[in-house]
Amino acid sequence: MSDRRDDVPTTVTSIPLVDPHAPKTDPSIGDLVKDATTQVSTLVRAEVELAKAEITRDVKKGLTGSVFFILALVVLFYSTFFFFLFLAELLDTWLWRWFAFLIVFGIMVLTTAVLALFGYLKVRRIRGPQKTIESVKETREALTPGHDKDKALTSPNGQAASDSTADPSGW
Repeated sequence: MSDRRDDVPTTVTSIPLVDPHAPKTDPSIGDLVKDATTQVSTLVRAEVELAKAEITRDVKKGLTGSVFFILALVVLFYSTFFFFLFLAELLDTWLWRWFAFLIVFGIMVLTTAVLALFGYLKVRRIRGPQKTIESVKETREALTPGHDKDKALTSPNGQAASDSTADPSGW
């Protein structure tokens, strides 16, 4: 018999409430801290394992569900061919056959052009992770040794300060 059901363990590492190997004497504060640290570490590891197992299970279910959505979209895609054929045949009752198919073709080309334009406008707005790049630059500057001295030696307009003992009023 398996210890897992749906990829989630049925047993989880537990924290012992009583240490069977502990001597019966009063433990020192150091021993208590050591035991508490060990128990917290075990608890955190068990929680991480449980979360990992649950997330793995949910991701598998999500992927399986997305496959069905993709299959539905493929069937819908192929069904559009029959819709446009139906539309051309419907227009054929009032117009010449070649003109009915030409109208349907024009509708399809126009729809394609409009969707391509929308896609182009969305893609054109992509600028990259500007805030992340800015944050990384700030972090690099903050971690560079002596970056505070460089800022103190330059004036706000970017020019080097000529004399640090000069009167700040500019007189």
